[in-house]
Order: sequence, then structure tokens, then C-alpha cells
Amino acid sequence: MSDAAPISAPSLSGWFAADGTHRYPLRVYYEDTDAGGIVYHANYLRFAERARTEMLTLMGFRQAEMAAGSGDVTGVSFAVRRLTIDFDAPAKLEDTLEVETRMVDIRGASFAVAQAIRRDGRVLARADLQLVTINRAGRAVRLPEPVRTAMETLHAKQKSLQPA
Repeated sequence: MSDAAPISAPSLSGWFAADGTHRYPLRVYYEDTDAGGIVYHANYLRFAERARTEMLTLMGFRQAEMAAGSGDVTGVSFAVRRLTIDFDAPAKLEDTLEVETRMVDIRGASFAVAQAIRRDGRVLARADLQLVTINRAGRAVRLPEPVRTAMETLHAKQKSLQPA
């Protein structure tokens, strides 16, 4: 992770659990739902995006700074290349949800994450994503070394603490 002090206690950005997964809590607001008070399907993608952004923040990387090219990370951002989402049960108005994010794979210019959105421990939706690192021109580029190192460290922790 970057030189920023690691944050493990709950914060606005969520927290890293003992097993290395990132946990991000959120509440379902009226704006997230349809007329029946059920979360509109596209909003699960927003919830997942927020969680990934906050995970990066806790790792010491802010997306606006990365895109601007500050520090060791030069002018990159992430774009979703592939997404699969399965819906198991609906979230409803005023539910308290938790998005869990795990690193699955890290490659030269891309990485994969698995996310689960839960209510009271029950999985409501699962998303598997592959993201690619792009430069300002929208071309794929290698993950910056500080980001890669932080992701690999997190991935190694998650793998080592997974139940057999």
C-alpha cells in the first residue's frame, strides 16, 4: 500500500476485515429504489463502484489524483472491461447493506475483483468484474507499480486467510 497510514477501523471508506476483504456499509435511500421501494438493478453497480473506490482510498490511492498524475502514479484510471452480476434477492428502501470486495486476479494492465452485496449476512447480489488500467488517451497501460504492489499485498492476504 502507499505511504499513507493504513486504516483498519471503520470509516467513511469502510474497513479491511481481518481476512483482507474490504467492507463498505451503505443505506438504501429513496433515490435508489423504484416506485415499489425495491432497489433498481443498475444501482447495485453504483454500490459496487463506491466500494471499489473506497477500497482504493484506504489503500492510499485517490482516483482523481491518479488521473491527474500526482506522485508515483502517472495519469491513469480504471475502466470496467467485463462485468457479470447475479441477483439473488432484492434490497429495499432503508435497508442497511454491506459490499464486500476481494481481489481475484492481477495482471499486467488489468485486475479482477469479486464483490458481494449483503443484507444481514445474506447475499443479495454478486458481481465479478475485470477492470483495465487506461491512460488519458483511453489506451490500456500497465498498472502503476505502487498500485500493483498494494493490490498484490492485499490479494496475498486474502488468499492466505481463505478457508480451505
